[in-house]
Amino acid sequence: MDRVQLADFLRTRREALRPEDVGFGSGARRRTKGLRREEVAMLAHMSTDYYARLEQQRSPQPSEQMLAALARALRLSQDERDHLFRLGGKTPGPRARRTDHVNPALMRVLDRIDAPAQVMSDLGETLVQNPLAVALVGDQTRFTGPARSLLHRWFTDPAERALYAPEEHLQHSRVYVAYARGVLARDPADVRAGEIVELLKLHSPEFTALWDEHEVAVDFSERKRFVHPRVGTLDLHCQELIAADEGQVLLVYTATPGTDDYDKLQLLSVIGTQQFS
Repeated sequence: MDRVQLADFLRTRREALRPEDVGFGSGARRRTKGLRREEVAMLAHMSTDYYARLEQQRSPQPSEQMLAALARALRLSQDERDHLFRLGGKTPGPRARRTDHVNPALMRVLDRIDAPAQVMSDLGETLVQNPLAVALVGDQTRFTGPARSLLHRWFTDPAERALYAPEEHLQHSRVYVAYARGVLARDPADVRAGEIVELLKLHSPEFTALWDEHEVAVDFSERKRFVHPRVGTLDLHCQELIAADEGQVLLVYTATPGTDDYDKLQLLSVIGTQQFS
């Protein structure tokens, strides 16, 4: 671990960011260049004291999870993330088409969206959510193992289906299976995708039956009907922004202003995540 260079790198990256770059209002004139330490700490979900000690060269060696959180908070590119890992005394993983490091361009868009939005991998793993997305569908970044994949949860966890209107379940199932087949078709040696498919063949007769139909082109409707425990049913538009190089997609859920669905989204922004506590 190179404490001196790590501290300097964190400081310069923090000072290079503007509040509006991460979704904060610029507000009154600031004495601090770039972001404040407490703002970076909040974005990385760590204490301000811990982050301050990193910049003051007084911290213990950060874990890989902590370094990854800092990379997201500071909106680092893949090269910058790898450099951060090396300064922190960790070896960056080999570059792969699929990565848990969120594409910085998608993060910049996410920061500016005032609607539910989240970035997902091509396996349906939620990498980051804004607060409104958490309020809408719950914290999907908490899952581990195969359950990280929405595909796996859809066929094994009834709670996942409870988020959506029952009349749309079959269409969701067909879309997810076709999408999984497309992921494997692009890379038959994709170990993670292959493991999830084999697990679902063992544990979900529905998945197996749909997989055997060999569908590869099932369109996902741009409208989704959610069943929320606090605000009821919401019919929302779903837009996608894809970063093909990392196999990531930004999903944004919106409603037409003046509709009941729009009013319910506004209510969600007030309720926050209380319903999931």
